[in-house]
Amino acid sequence: MNLVKQDFEAAAVARASAVSQNSKPSISVIGLGYVGAVSCACLANLGFRMTGVDVSLEKVRSVKEGRSPIVEDRLGDLLSEGVRLGRIDATQNLVAAVLATDVTFLSVGTPTAPDGSCDLTYVRQASRAIGQALAMKEGFHVVVLRCSVPPGTTLDCVAVEVAAASGKKMGVDFGVAFNPEFLREGVAVADFYAPPKTVVGASDARTEQIVAQIYGAVDQKIQFCSIPAAEMVKYVDNVWHATKVAFGNEIGRLCKSLDIDSHEVMNIFVTDTKLNLSPYYLKPGFAFGGSCLPKEVRAVAHLADALNVDLPLIQSLGVTNQRHIAEAARLIEQLGVKRVGFLGVTFKPATDDLRESPTLELMAMLEAKGATLSVYDPNLRFNDNLKGQIAYVRHACPSQANVMDNIEQICVADAAALTAGCDVVVVSHATDEFRAAIVSRRPGLPVIDLARLFKQLPESDESYQGIAW
Repeated sequence: MNLVKQDFEAAAVARASAVSQNSKPSISVIGLGYVGAVSCACLANLGFRMTGVDVSLEKVRSVKEGRSPIVEDRLGDLLSEGVRLGRIDATQNLVAAVLATDVTFLSVGTPTAPDGSCDLTYVRQASRAIGQALAMKEGFHVVVLRCSVPPGTTLDCVAVEVAAASGKKMGVDFGVAFNPEFLREGVAVADFYAPPKTVVGASDARTEQIVAQIYGAVDQKIQFCSIPAAEMVKYVDNVWHATKVAFGNEIGRLCKSLDIDSHEVMNIFVTDTKLNLSPYYLKPGFAFGGSCLPKEVRAVAHLADALNVDLPLIQSLGVTNQRHIAEAARLIEQLGVKRVGFLGVTFKPATDDLRESPTLELMAMLEAKGATLSVYDPNLRFNDNLKGQIAYVRHACPSQANVMDNIEQICVADAAALTAGCDVVVVSHATDEFRAAIVSRRPGLPVIDLARLFKQLPESDESYQGIAW
């Protein structure tokens, strides 16, 4: 085993050993597949008393005898050790397992339904059985869902089924949490002891504390959030991983058609952790623009067409970008107002570059439908450089020509003048000046925020909305 991974495991076991056995909750795990079996083995190794549950007698016998029910590195050794120490048991009797434990991990299958949705049949069945057990049990019990499920499942399915079957109340008699797993098959044990992150969404503070206690030995920086956000994180992670695989494969097909070594290209690509493999560009906001991204995306898509290489992911980037601009137009149009003011018009803050600014495209869409436009951008200076850019935009984006012809006339002196003379404010840049202008605007003036001005969104302000939040 890798020595670094071994160090993570040894440190986790040492931290867990420092916690009194009496203070550790006993845990039942429903579903002894990859996630359930690994959780049983690793948590037993950390000193927890575990009871595995599965409908499969073969899986139950394997775990009960300390044998791995699946092919997974080191899993058999940990299960064997857990059974030898009396920390692991297994049963087909779900109700008995819940009655004998304090916390239940729910790791059942969530296959794809015929219509493409997530089939929650097993989640519902297990939740009802948990509720039946809780009806016969005293004390507070925690139910932790670990399956990949659509946002809303934990509260609208698991909690509802448990409450209906038990006659008990969430937050008083039992708590629910969603705790997504990030275990890669083949290295799941190593990932358990050195997780990329630990995410917990809980129904109440007591539940949050109990789940945090379980994972404290392997991660001392648990990320707490709402239950729906925790559910969504799991989907987003996997869609992103799938996107990376698809992107790498499309680059490979394009490189091969050009007789370029794709691995040489991507080995260089992944060394950039400032932009390429980083949080940069991954926060929801407005459409991409500027002198590089739109032009390069079009160039690569055209190159693929010329080479007869089908790259549906890359070739769809311009389409999804345009859809995002159209969504901004829809949000504004549904307000039914005519005077639209824009705070920021260059393609991003701290630049005077107007080339392929998505805000200009949005302005052109609205003007074509009869809107009256006004703009304030402190970076706009009507000198020869800007005149050259205006000419460039008129040539590259004919739809924006009319806006470019009138851009100087529709500019106002400051943010206050803009907010005073419009019916809706559209914010394109997240700057302190624009934040202040939005805070001090007249009451009720609608705002469409394309840049996420505030980390904490204004509460109880129906006049304020973002494009993707």
